[in-house]
Amino acid sequence: MPEPSSTEARPTRAFVIHPDLGHARSQRRTAEHALAEAVALAHALPGTEIVGAEVARLRQVTPATLFGSGKVAELGEVLRAAEAELVLVDGPVSPVQQRNLEKDWDIKLLDRTGLILEIFADRARTREGVLQVELAALAYQRTRLVRAWTHLERQRGGLGFVGGPGETQIEADRRAIDDQMVRLRRQLDRVVKTRTLHRAARAKVPYPIVALVGYTNAGKSTLFNRLTGAAVMARDMLFATLDPTMRGLRLPGGRQIILSDTVGFISDLPHELVAAFRATLEEVLEADLILHVRDISHPETVEQAADVAEILGNLGVDDRVPQIEVWNKIDALPADAREALRRTDARTEGVQAVSALTGEGLDDLTAAIESRLAEALDEPAVQETLIIPFEDGRRRAWLHAAGVVETEQAVDEGQRVSVRWTGRQKRAFEAL
Repeated sequence: MPEPSSTEARPTRAFVIHPDLGHARSQRRTAEHALAEAVALAHALPGTEIVGAEVARLRQVTPATLFGSGKVAELGEVLRAAEAELVLVDGPVSPVQQRNLEKDWDIKLLDRTGLILEIFADRARTREGVLQVELAALAYQRTRLVRAWTHLERQRGGLGFVGGPGETQIEADRRAIDDQMVRLRRQLDRVVKTRTLHRAARAKVPYPIVALVGYTNAGKSTLFNRLTGAAVMARDMLFATLDPTMRGLRLPGGRQIILSDTVGFISDLPHELVAAFRATLEEVLEADLILHVRDISHPETVEQAADVAEILGNLGVDDRVPQIEVWNKIDALPADAREALRRTDARTEGVQAVSALTGEGLDDLTAAIESRLAEALDEPAVQETLIIPFEDGRRRAWLHAAGVVETEQAVDEGQRVSVRWTGRQKRAFEAL
């Protein structure tokens, strides 16, 4: 009897190219480290086999093809020799450049934005995450109508819903895409309202929110699992976590908090995704304390931290929100460097050196969390008088549920309510 044939699809042979403009580069990291990150991104894309990677040095950008004619021909030979079926360009590629390169190389091409969208499309699990990725993908596709969707006809390298066979046949005009985006936004609004109700419910039980943020693959999910005993997927892979997860955690001193794990950041995060995931990242915006988790063993940890700070600023995170830098993965450092980081006199204030993998330093971290929350939240309660309109029963009910009402009296304008509350309770009330 003949051997049964495998029904698994053959992986797509992918080649990674990082365009490097040398001194004209705006990126913080070196070209070699940028290429390594691009290869890691490509490995995070399911169904691909990386058959090669190369830094392409450029003196200047060619508007029509990104690379000069000689470089296009040289790279074409490399791609043919590698029998590549998909080329991943680690940087922005305009629609015209993408169309011309696909024609010259006779190969499917994804730029950095398209690649990250593909990964997000594969990883999103919650209804909100799926809708956000679809919305971001449509916004990306809308800019690419100049290509006339010829890539949909190709039989090689099709992946997800940014291109290739099996993609939903979105009509090739802006009106159709706009209509679809309107429908997605309506669905997303309904999901976001549910999340808002959940936040309002948490506000009634005013537990502080501690949000984990950081560069992708910095170890946030491993730290989250170690602290809370949860089973969030934690892998040595970029963007292992997309959908936010929240768990209750009781600190050693008895304070109850809510710990939130969020999507990892990355340099040059596509604008479409920043906008689409703003609702998910609202947990960060409303956090009482932010834990900025850094992979301290990474050769470009400083540059990664700068990227995270830039994205937090773009999201509108208030500088007044206290932060603790968590220098993670000290287990990957040499013993002398690890000991130096763990010594109190060698650490900067507001920094905790830990290993989420082994648990080293986590007792100090939880103590620091408790201390910073006490500084930020244990403020004296003040008395204020509010006028709540009669029809605004929701906010009046919130005040009673939070236990801050001292007296209440009906007046012509509504209910005159005397409250005694902390600054945090007042901010939660104003956010309703």
